Amino acid sequence: MQDGDLRVAIATDSDIVTARQEGRRLAARLDFSPSDLTVIAAAVSEIARNIVTYATKGEVRFALVEKNGRQGIVVIASDQGPGIRDIGQALQDGFSTSGSLGLGLPGAKRLMDEFEVQSEPGHGTTVTMRKWAR
Repeated sequence: MQDGDLRVAIATDSDIVTARQEGRRLAARLDFSPSDLTVIAAAVSEIARNIVTYATKGEVRFALVEKNGRQGIVVIASDQGPGIRDIGQALQDGFSTSGSLGLGLPGAKRLMDEFEVQSEPGHGTTVTMRKWAR
């Protein structure tokens, strides 16, 4: 992470809104289209919602990044919740352990350019997502 790092603690629905707004605000410093800013905000919302639903608390970190002359935003959501037993299954549309539609993780993955989940049952989950400005 680099200059412009931002952290938002996640524990309530209002924190999800704050994370969404802050991610969009930071991404707006780059050459993202209005639709890309909406996509980033939606992905942040999905991941932050998972923290509230499954882990009760965690954080979302944001930073502007550069790689091979491209600029983008990295979003890292982490928690110390129950973890994900089967990441492959959790990334399938319709899979949910909470009775939801099961679109959060797979939806966020589709919205972003890069997406990685690390999780250890009993020790929490970290989701890292990147979106590159066109």
